[in-house]
Amino acid sequence: MSLDKILAISGKPGLYEIVTQTRTGAVVQSLIDKKRITVGAHSNISILSEIAIYTLTEEVPLKDVLKKVKDKENGEQTSISHKDSKDTLEEYFFEVLPDYDEDRVYPSDIKKVIQWYNLLHKNDLLGSLETEAVEETATSDEEE
Repeated sequence: MSLDKILAISGKPGLYEIVTQTRTGAVVQSLIDKKRITVGAHSNISILSEIAIYTLTEEVPLKDVLKKVKDKENGEQTSISHKDSKDTLEEYFFEVLPDYDEDRVYPSDIKKVIQWYNLLHKNDLLGSLETEAVEETATSDEEE
């Protein structure tokens, strides 16, 4: 499962997996409780593969940030909770992504990344990060 099929929906907790697309939107399934809902095209939907985190030099794709968290945690759940203090979250994120832009990446963004990582881990969807990275490397090698 790639991050292309995982969504964050504004105003709704957690993450959702696309089940099928409809004429007016999509049917999605919650990764938290597996309930299915229909979301319209008017909903504010973010596809995880299109999200990036600001650093001082560039924007780092979310999948790369999640991979760094996975490497730091040796493939386990995070050692901190998304409910920890602002300082704890920022300190943790600084270890994961040392050059993140503190002016444009808010504590609420860090909370989401931690929460999303743990949710993806719980649903065994982080393995796809490895295969996506390998596929992209192969693709970029072929283009050169």
